[in-house]
Amino acid sequence: MKTLKFEHNRAQKIAGGEQNATWRLYDDKDLSVDDDIRIVDKVNPSQPDRWQVIGHAKVNEVTEKRLGDVTPEDMKGHEAFGSEEEMLATYRNYYGDRVTLDTPVKIIYFDFTPTSGEIPTGAMLLEEAKLYTDGGSRGNPGESACAYAISKMDGTVVEKAGFYIGIATNNQAEYYGFKRGLERCQDLGINKINLFSDSELVVNQMNGKYKVKNQEL
Repeated sequence: MKTLKFEHNRAQKIAGGEQNATWRLYDDKDLSVDDDIRIVDKVNPSQPDRWQVIGHAKVNEVTEKRLGDVTPEDMKGHEAFGSEEEMLATYRNYYGDRVTLDTPVKIIYFDFTPTSGEIPTGAMLLEEAKLYTDGGSRGNPGESACAYAISKMDGTVVEKAGFYIGIATNNQAEYYGFKRGLERCQDLGINKINLFSDSELVVNQMNGKYKVKNQEL
């Protein structure tokens, strides 16, 4: 299940039924209709141990348009902006000057269901994490598997998983481990990821030093 984290004020408005929409620029979670999302209240942003899961949201509608085309009607169920300048300033505070009135925004409407007693896992509480990935093939190509581990910045592992992926090459296994780990970090709402991999190909391609020549990678 995907996770979205909100500042306390926004989370309380969602819980109280005042807000039933969120706007996403550069939507790394690829949210779509019928997605189930875990909603986390960042009660105190500097104290993750106080964060709470307040409920689940089911996406019922997604609209995409340019920021400059947003109307007052689109702001219902969301934070209202008094002007385009205020709207730009808000999102540039998060994403920098690359945000313009031509930047696409996904307006995501959802039905919220409150829950109680659900405790956030250690991975859900992270804003920044280390992601370790690995993969290997017996035979290259041959029987293959991959794995990832997510840790706090101090190295404490909070989640790990491994997968059998069938017949693949070493590089494919390395990439699959990276892909699964990255997708899991995105689902958990981790905003900054520090990647650690022993694959020269993966690391150099992520750093832009190598070009991707194999379409399967």
